[in-house]
Amino acid sequence: MAEVRDGWDTRLARPVAIKLLYPALAADADLRARFEREARAAAALTHPHVVAVHDCGEHAGTPYIVMERLSGATLADEIAAGPLPQERVAELLDQILSALIAAHAAGIVHRDIKPGNILIGHTGQAKLADFGIAKTDGVPHTQAGQILGTMAYLSPQRVTGQPAGFADDLYAVGVVGYEALTGRRPFDRDNPAAMVRAILDDVPVPIASVRPDVAPGLIHVIDTAMAREVAFRYPDAATMRAALTGAEPPTQRLDRPQTKVLAAPLPPIPPPPVLPSPRHWRTRLILAVLGIVSTLILVLVLALARGSSGLTSPTSTPTATTVPPATSAVVPPVPSTPVPAAVPEEPRGPGRGPGPGPGPGKGKGHEKGHGPKGPKGPPHP
Repeated sequence: MAEVRDGWDTRLARPVAIKLLYPALAADADLRARFEREARAAAALTHPHVVAVHDCGEHAGTPYIVMERLSGATLADEIAAGPLPQERVAELLDQILSALIAAHAAGIVHRDIKPGNILIGHTGQAKLADFGIAKTDGVPHTQAGQILGTMAYLSPQRVTGQPAGFADDLYAVGVVGYEALTGRRPFDRDNPAAMVRAILDDVPVPIASVRPDVAPGLIHVIDTAMAREVAFRYPDAATMRAALTGAEPPTQRLDRPQTKVLAAPLPPIPPPPVLPSPRHWRTRLILAVLGIVSTLILVLVLALARGSSGLTSPTSTPTATTVPPATSAVVPPVPSTPVPAAVPEEPRGPGRGPGPGPGPGKGKGHEKGHGPKGPKGPPHP
């Protein structure tokens, strides 16, 4: 799409790199717009790990971008010499993530992170370059289903035509880290169709099986960034960088508004009402349900018992029998009559009446008594 040539800034007396769009592509309006977008996106970022843009314009019908000049080597050149030490890989990933934190905060998605777009300065510092297909926040630059970028570094969502997001840049960083440690790409296939199928369905060879000396923490960071589902990747570049360096993850968003200072303190908040514990409510509910069930069972049993008794025996109507109340007869006391003492009888005289004296008559009535006639004694039985 473009070529880079060394140049010299005559005004500021410094070396620069000049990126020129190929003359054959200069007539393509879409490519010219993409070229200008790269200049604006890179110029909007001032970061030590982003290639600085000094100027842009058009000369003799050819668009150009004036950038800072580096040594010319890229990360792809270092990987071509063999797998890198894990300390070097961790250092490069930290610098790339630092650049992405600034780009994402400005709403810029790079969309083409790969070793060839990571330039290495004369001090060994990495600088992110080539924002030619970058997408700024709120401005779509691709049609539905159109795929831009290098296939080997695209996420499963990108190869299926979904819009690019920040998580796709982090996926590409994970692929770069895998390649820098193992010396090969995780889904390197002979043709694009097979590569797409591998990205969607296959699992890359574990890094530990190729590089047993790599620390598990570094392997975990790369594997998490390359997760097939977006939900299992890091939410942002700052969180991934914190996991890489062992620092505390960020606790607030970069676009969080400033804290508002109140003129007066807020009124005290009343304490919340004390609610019974869930276990207490659960116990009461169980007891209530058991009580209702027991009542229903009792009513059902009584209804069945009444129905069964009505079927087996006819209903008998009780007859009321009046029983007269018992009367107690009061028996008057019998007056005690003194029983006279028995008196020996004397021989009766010829008289008939009883003999004289205070007691009963002594004669049998055939003889007369000699004394006056006494009262009549009781009849003899």
